[in-house]
Amino acid sequence: MKTVIVDKFKLREYQKPIWRALESIGTSKIKRLVIVLARRAGKDILVWNWLIKRAIMRPGIYFYLFPTFTMGRRVLFDTLTMDGLRFLDFLPREAVESINITQMKITLRNKSIISVLGSDNADSLVGTNPSGCIFSEYALQDPKGFQLLTPALRANGGFAIFISTPRGHNHFHELWKIAEQNKESWYSIRLTVDDTHHIPLEEIQEDIDQGRMSWELSRQEYWVDWDLGIEGSYYCKYIDKMKLQGRIGIVPFEPNFKVHSSWDLGVHDATCICLFQTVNNTVRIINYYANTDKGLDHYVQKLQDLARSEGYVYGRHFAPHDIKVRELGSTGGLSRLESARNLGINFDIVPNLSIDDGIEATKAALGSKIWIDEVKCAPLIKALENYRRIFDAKLNKHRDHPLHDWASDPADSFRYLCLSIPSCSDESSPEELERRYQTARMGKDNNLPRFFRDDIPNNY
Repeated sequence: MKTVIVDKFKLREYQKPIWRALESIGTSKIKRLVIVLARRAGKDILVWNWLIKRAIMRPGIYFYLFPTFTMGRRVLFDTLTMDGLRFLDFLPREAVESINITQMKITLRNKSIISVLGSDNADSLVGTNPSGCIFSEYALQDPKGFQLLTPALRANGGFAIFISTPRGHNHFHELWKIAEQNKESWYSIRLTVDDTHHIPLEEIQEDIDQGRMSWELSRQEYWVDWDLGIEGSYYCKYIDKMKLQGRIGIVPFEPNFKVHSSWDLGVHDATCICLFQTVNNTVRIINYYANTDKGLDHYVQKLQDLARSEGYVYGRHFAPHDIKVRELGSTGGLSRLESARNLGINFDIVPNLSIDDGIEATKAALGSKIWIDEVKCAPLIKALENYRRIFDAKLNKHRDHPLHDWASDPADSFRYLCLSIPSCSDESSPEELERRYQTARMGKDNNLPRFFRDDIPNNY
């Protein structure tokens, strides 16, 4: 490639330390960067221009990931900067071989490829081999995307850069803490509006006074405050309260009590299962499992494996009403309810309440009776913190309807759990429960494990 001049981007003073850290990739041990900057401080412009230089100088495959593919198109392909430039305008024409607008794929003359992707389709990332990845607005992304790309990045020595404003104590906050504790191989920086001075404080106050922005959102967006949770979150404040009360911690399995399950059964989305016990007017969520693109037999097998390894004796299994719908692709046109019964699980149908009523029931349960294991249910807790209302940018307010993203499937499973609580009370004495437990554990084996057999009474 001939000499290429990249001169359309000018560094702001507060961006210079970040640029130096980016430039050190490949010459130092640092391959992971966590950049927490106030809103409108130029996070994406900065990293995008560095990536252009990187791709020109070092041929490779580079991923620029957003929470959704649509957001990537809006930010990198449609948005204008304050100077009236699109992100694509920063690409030197003499360096570009082709730009595929539909696939959002840029190919340079040296055969470097920059692909703009959405982490909401995380499974599509399996089998790829990027030289480096940039995760924009990582606090809003499905963390599964980075998890799936990590083996490839480790194998080829690739880098990962995470840029975002905070959204409470979620996976991005955990990554920040990891970076802070591993200075040798990680770089971290957090700059508020008081550090950058890129927006006059009077303008922020005017937005608050005129109702264009809440005080809480301003603290989150401009002062990058981790402690304010997610604007529009349904459950974040309840989770915070539970943490303060010690109701999120180590929650042991009680062998004298049955284990119930609540399911959100996905087809193209995730299938999520919450495992819980009702013990003395409390609900203890002791385990959680989720996966995608698996058949019902996979999840039944998973529950069987947990029963053997953990000693679980199952009580009732709950699923939403749409499990009764017959699937076109299933053998004989069976519904998932019928398919599950053939595999040994008799589902109870959760009351068919509206989403709003279900959310209110969930809030009530979170406020008093629920305990959650922070280790085995960590993905569930993150999802509950991130489950939030849709934000309408035109009206500048949140709608009264949940956003469908990576957090919604776990949250739905949890909502079904909360609606199932009245059906799971057990007034049996500890002695009776112990007798049942020992009987079930010694049950005669046959084609179905004892804990799924139809000849066990429903009240077992």
